[in-house]
Amino acid sequence: MTRWLPLLGERDPHAPLAWQQGQPISAARFVAEVQQLARALPATGPAVNLCHDRYHFALGLGAALLRGHTSLMPPNALPETLRRLQLDGRAPYALADEAGLDIAGLQRVAVGRPSTVDAGAARTAAIDGGLQAVCLLTSGSTGAPQPHLKRWQALVHNIAAEAERLAALMQRPSLAGLTIVATVPPQHSYGFESSVLLALLGGASFDSGRPFYPADIVAALQRLPRPRALVTTPFHLKTLLRSGMTLPVVDLVLSATAPLSPQLAADAERQLQGRLIEIYGCTEAGQVATRRTTDGEVWTTLGELRLWREVQGGDERFLVAGGHVTEPTPLADVLDLLDEHRFRLLGRAGDLIHVAGKRSSLAHLNFHLNRIDGVLDGAFWLPDDVADGVVRPIAFVVAPTLNARQVITALRQQLEPTFVPRRVVLLPELPREATGKITVATLRQLAARHAADDAPAAAPPDTRFDIGADHPAFDGHFPGLPILPGVVLMSLVLQAVHEQPAWQQRLGATPVIDAVKFLAPVRPGCTLRVALAALGQGLGFEVWDGARCVARGKLVAGRA
Repeated sequence: MTRWLPLLGERDPHAPLAWQQGQPISAARFVAEVQQLARALPATGPAVNLCHDRYHFALGLGAALLRGHTSLMPPNALPETLRRLQLDGRAPYALADEAGLDIAGLQRVAVGRPSTVDAGAARTAAIDGGLQAVCLLTSGSTGAPQPHLKRWQALVHNIAAEAERLAALMQRPSLAGLTIVATVPPQHSYGFESSVLLALLGGASFDSGRPFYPADIVAALQRLPRPRALVTTPFHLKTLLRSGMTLPVVDLVLSATAPLSPQLAADAERQLQGRLIEIYGCTEAGQVATRRTTDGEVWTTLGELRLWREVQGGDERFLVAGGHVTEPTPLADVLDLLDEHRFRLLGRAGDLIHVAGKRSSLAHLNFHLNRIDGVLDGAFWLPDDVADGVVRPIAFVVAPTLNARQVITALRQQLEPTFVPRRVVLLPELPREATGKITVATLRQLAARHAADDAPAAAPPDTRFDIGADHPAFDGHFPGLPILPGVVLMSLVLQAVHEQPAWQQRLGATPVIDAVKFLAPVRPGCTLRVALAALGQGLGFEVWDGARCVARGKLVAGRA
């Protein structure tokens, strides 16, 4: 017997479901726009939802659901990935909101907001609970994308458990009125569940954007009413907290994809003045547990979920079932079970490493690396090659104020000697994905690129520049709001290069800007610090104003 479930959870139909550029969109209007788009879809699916705007993504999702079509969510939107997409032998059509996006020859359905729609005539939208609503295609760190089908009924139950837990932690009767800003793409399972679905089914509302840089995140939060929530990752959160910007009040911060350190969680609650909650889950099982990190390291399962341990042939694994997880599902992590609802997270089973007869996990090593004062980002890698019969860990680190030996000294106070890296590679930034993750393939490429760095080298001295209020660049740029132009920042970087012969020789007489990002404005009366480091065949640079990075990029040698 078919069980029909609503597209939207219980809510005031006239209250905001979403915000686009600071303008509210009611739930009734959303349903009307979904129904109008559904009539324009092809007769058969599946769909692949490539919309960048979060509201357009939600429109495409809702319209596909109404037509009974599964929405495919690939790990990326590269043409070669899209060409391989199929479900039961059928190629999808593409839901897209960018006309110039290469969709690899798929049938395109343009998604946007209609100029007119009769919201008053919108009917209640119901979905077959047994419908395979979405298919999450995850590549993980290696290998080809693996499909994970989610039925609408399971998603409804999962979000209900999450919404109930978050409301209780916020000491609110429900999430009604909560507005979500998310830095995570809606195509990612975490971003999908905790931004789009938490609004559709959990009673909250969401901002349509996907801010990445701290200034964009702050601007998005400031234009929305309280109570506000920020759905983010440890990488994005750490960057935001260290930006030096004045941060607005955020009543709830959600973090996932990697465990947070207690120090970073406490700093987030202090600066943002709200509660920070971590979510633990996986693509296979969805959201499994939460914890308030400042209250301790123990996780508690959502709703009716329960956990247990199995040992077969000497191999142990941990499984979850109950609630929205209808079949026992193995987890990819090693847990310390306190009971069937509470646990400590020890690390991913695939992250377990053995060095000289001792066992640890990359997650544990990364945790201690990122706790070091002065480390902005870092990741361990255990290379494939073996030196003298022993694998030597490598650490890739972003730490403008430290040199490699200082990083190693700090790690020696936290780790067993076996796991202290013999090489620390200092980089201007780590090449993380939009979700904040860094893949095994990327780490392997970094290791190969820096294979010649046989020993930790001291960081080059930074160059400092005093930027007085009488600097001529401020004259007319801009009246009443003086800002140092980007071209002046780049001239300071080049001056720093010329003052260090080794770097000047590396780049030659005519260095070229390969990439540059201006992250924050520079005001009069500050001291700028230019940090330089080898990056591939070029030179990475960062410009700092105190604890705030205002620009970063890469220089390469120009042609003579």
